[in-house]
Order: sequence, then structure tokens, then C-alpha cells
Amino acid sequence: MNKLFKLEENHTTVGREIMAGITTFFAMSYILFVNPEVLGSTGMPVQAVFLATILASIVGTVAIGLIANVPYALAPGMGLNAFFAYTVVLSLGYTWQEALAMVFICGIVNIIITFTSIRKAIILGIPESLQHAIGGGIGIFIAYIGIKNAGILQFIADPGTYTNNHGTITANSSIVPGLVTFNNAGVLVALAGVVITMYFVLRGRLSKNPIFKAGILISILLTTIIAILSGVVKVNLSTLFAENNLATAIHQMGQTFGAAFGPKGFGTLFSNSNRIIEVLMTVLAFSLTSIFDPIGTFIGTGRATGIFTDEDLKDMETSHGFSSKMDKALFADMIATPIGAIFGTSNTTVFVESAAGIGAGGRTGLTSIVVAIMFAISSFFLPLLSIVPTQATAPILIIVGMMMLSSFKEINWSDLSEAIPAFFTSVFMGFAYSISYGIAAGFITYIITKLVNGKPKEIKPVVWVVAILFVINFAVLAIL
Repeated sequence: MNKLFKLEENHTTVGREIMAGITTFFAMSYILFVNPEVLGSTGMPVQAVFLATILASIVGTVAIGLIANVPYALAPGMGLNAFFAYTVVLSLGYTWQEALAMVFICGIVNIIITFTSIRKAIILGIPESLQHAIGGGIGIFIAYIGIKNAGILQFIADPGTYTNNHGTITANSSIVPGLVTFNNAGVLVALAGVVITMYFVLRGRLSKNPIFKAGILISILLTTIIAILSGVVKVNLSTLFAENNLATAIHQMGQTFGAAFGPKGFGTLFSNSNRIIEVLMTVLAFSLTSIFDPIGTFIGTGRATGIFTDEDLKDMETSHGFSSKMDKALFADMIATPIGAIFGTSNTTVFVESAAGIGAGGRTGLTSIVVAIMFAISSFFLPLLSIVPTQATAPILIIVGMMMLSSFKEINWSDLSEAIPAFFTSVFMGFAYSISYGIAAGFITYIITKLVNGKPKEIKPVVWVVAILFVINFAVLAIL
């Protein structure tokens, strides 16, 4: 184990990696509940989506753990699944089989981009100040997810300023966020979880007691117990295992497995010549997010935690093929999406919640293998996962997000040409609830600041290309 994952070299232990893997799994386990619900709105069989989610997550997470030896986990991405369901299927009118075909095409395109080193050029073309801004921006993003999951925020919109799109409410800028009144048991449990997590994190840095090294996992368990005792989580042992049945999921997967290649998938996707441009633009929208979400996560969390050091980035710049750690991570990330499409789920991506496990001490691919094992186990014990509420994992995301804000100190905020793109990158990442949109805002404003300052030659070609692609993407989304 030590030799395979280089544990001593990465200053970690088997126990610490196991704790980190379990922590990451619980932080992202919500996808097992949410993804089937979102994709199920298209008519896809829910139990099949549940199993496809698990299988795609296992394949991607094992791949990145063994190939790149880094502590990241993959699963069908939030945002991408919503785009799949609410835009591609319910708004544009494509069948879910055709949407799966688009996801498969997206995966193949991204593999080609990775093999041809275009993705590497994108990473190397990101200015260093923006790399630090991405790290801090992901911290804001993670913390915001945690605060939202904790139920601490409420949003108020003026009457008549929102629309209902297949159950999803879209409000305009009149919506105002604010604190909830602290008379809700779930919110109080989450706040208790924040205090517990703070205690273990602070003591873990001061004490050599091994129990504090497992503090993040212990905080999840303690907060879950509080949730049960306070009635936030209701446990009914008689019905606990009756809600989901693995045999039923396997049977239903017969409807989704390979459906992308069937008569309702590729069989009709390009049959209408009037839709070809729209199909290609939709694939582009899928691809941009699939490409930049992992890049942002790798650079942001990697720089902040040392998973990807400056030496690793230099190694990637001079390496050939897939010899560097970053090259291997990018390749492993890409192979999961087409496999997930074959099983019957939307784009698979690196989960930013991996930072929770990294914060718990995960440093190698052993953390990823543990996450994959937990996903496999969850196929038998899904009802047990419902016992762990979001209030128990939300504090972890808040604390880890806070830690990642340290990347901001590397930015020269007194230099506006550096500060403006950094600001837009980090703010849009959090407030637009998208790593990719934050990168888009950063690239576009970076170009503007360089042009205004009369330094167009400092803009690398890849920055121009990416910014233009994002502008096209935004234009397509506006038309759709």
C-alpha cells in the first residue's frame, strides 16, 4: 500500500487516507439523491440513474486514484445534470436518449482535447494571478455551498419577477439573500456542527492526539447524532431498507445502458439537418463546463493544499505524453464522462467537495479508492446514507472553503490590472455558482485590462481562444 500510493513520500498514513476518503464521500453523497431526482424529471427511470451515478462515480474515482495518485473524487456534476434535464430535454425538446448521446460526444471531444495537449496549453496559459484567484474563488464557492446546505440563507424575490420552469424557480436580480430566523431545528443543528468542526480543526492543529486528526469525520458523526436526537433526521428501522432495491435498479438499467446508441439516441440526433448547428452548440456548452470545472478544481485546491505544486506544473510544461501528475489527472477525469453516458447519466466531473477530504488529510490516490469503495457499498445501503443530513457535511465545506481563501494573499491587490480579473474570477465563481463561469469572467476581464493598459502582447493565444469560446457559449445560451 505504501509503495503503490507513495504514502511516506506524501507524509500521510493509511488511516488518515481512509478517514479522508470517508469524509469526501459523505460531503458529496448528496449526488446519490439529487442526480436521480434531476434526471428523473426527463422520464429516465430513477433507480437506473441511481445505479448509473454510482457506477460512473466508481469508474472515474478509481481511475484518478490509480492513474494520477491524487485524492480527488468524481461523480455526475451538479449544473451539468440540470442543463441536461431542464435545458436540453425539457426546454429544447430532445429525448433523454439524445441528450445522453450528446454527453458521449462531449466526452470523446474532451478526451481528444486532452490527448492533443490542448487542455495542457489552457492550464499553462492561465496567468499566475488568475490561478491564485481560482483557488480563492473555489474557496468562496465551497463555503457558499456549505452555507446554503446548512440552510442559513433565505432568498426573497419581488412578486412577478420569477418563472417556474418544470419545477425550477428562476428569479431575476430583484432576489435578495438574507439570514434565516434561527428558529429552525435544522439550521441550529448545522450551527452546532460548525462549532464542533471548528473545535476539532483548531485542536487538530495544536494537538498530537490522533483522535483530533480524524476530527472532520468525528464532527460529521456527532452532528448526525445531534440531528437524530433533535428530530431533524427521523430513523424508521422498519422501512429504512425498503425504499431502494438494487435488483430493481439493475433491471431498470436495461433501459438506460447503451440508450445513447439506440434509435432514440444517435439514431435521431442528426436526422434533422435543421438541428445540427443547435446540437453542436449544445455539445460545446457541455464541453466548456466539463473542461474548465476540473481545471479550476485542480489548480485551485492543488495550489492551496500542495496536491499540485509549482514543480508539478513545471513538470507538466516540459513533459511528453502523460508522464506528469497533472497530465494523468486530466486524462483520468476525461474517461469517466463517456462511460457515464453509456451507463445512463450526465457528465461526470471532479467534485469540488474533494477539498473536504483533502482538508481531512487526504494526499494520495488511496483517498480516492476509499471514496470509490464507499460508493460501491452505498449501492446496498442507500437508505443509511439518508441518515447523514446535509447539516452534518455543510460545516466541513464552510471550514474548508475558508481555509482556501489563503490563496488571495498571493495576489497583488494594489495592482488593478491584476486585481480586477482576480476579483471577477473569484466573485463570479461563488455568486454564479459555477467554477467555469468564474474562469470565463476572469479571462474576459483579463483581456480587457491588458488592452486598456496597452499590453495586448502579454495575452497568450489560449486566453483569447477560451474567452471567445465562452462568449459564443453565453450567446448560444441566450438564444436557447
